[in-house]
Amino acid sequence: VRDDERLHAVSLLLNHYRPVSTLAFCNTKVQCRDLVQVLRAQGFAALELHGDLDQRDRDQVMVRFANRSLSVLVATDIAARGLDIAQLEAVINVDVSDEVATHTHRIGRTGRVDEEGWAFTLASMDEMGRVGQIEQLGGFSSEWHKLSELTDTGTAPLRAPMQTIQILGGRKEKIRPGDVLGALTKDLGFAGAQIGKINVNEFSTYVAVERDIAAQVMKKLATGKVKGRSVKLRLLDS
Repeated sequence: VRDDERLHAVSLLLNHYRPVSTLAFCNTKVQCRDLVQVLRAQGFAALELHGDLDQRDRDQVMVRFANRSLSVLVATDIAARGLDIAQLEAVINVDVSDEVATHTHRIGRTGRVDEEGWAFTLASMDEMGRVGQIEQLGGFSSEWHKLSELTDTGTAPLRAPMQTIQILGGRKEKIRPGDVLGALTKDLGFAGAQIGKINVNEFSTYVAVERDIAAQVMKKLATGKVKGRSVKLRLLDS
């Protein structure tokens, strides 16, 4: 890729391969912010993860990515260190990493424990020397393609399958995942299969629901109760 088409190339990859969950690595926080702006302008559910975010915001972003409410998480290496996301379908190296170990860590986030995954790297002609060193020292070779080979499917923008509802109340109020699941299924009549991960922290509870029922869940839960109490809600969207 040319440097001036690098960010647009990410959306081309996403529209061509259409992974449900993608982790995109950038070398700088500025590049993270710029890419998220480009992706969101094109209808992707995308958020950034880097060192400027406080711990509460980082935790919320990670909850939403892990419960499949985000299509794309755009991160720096420092912020993404130690991430282990189940069913991560694709990793995109938006920028070529500086070290072999970093490259190996990045692409190792996908295709874990007998799963399959895509690992893409965008490189300019000026970066191919560094790419060659990474491949030689890492003991692997990559398959290289021109950007023009990617085709837009012409279908609607890739959307995350789930959406996250934040309940203002958590462990402090002795809320447990089973309390929320029971309220949604037994009390309000939603199917268990429509409910995704439920994460309870100190002050908030995050519940993933299928995107097409999110508004309905919000409406019913706003007039319903969790553990015998009315709750305040917020629909999180990127």
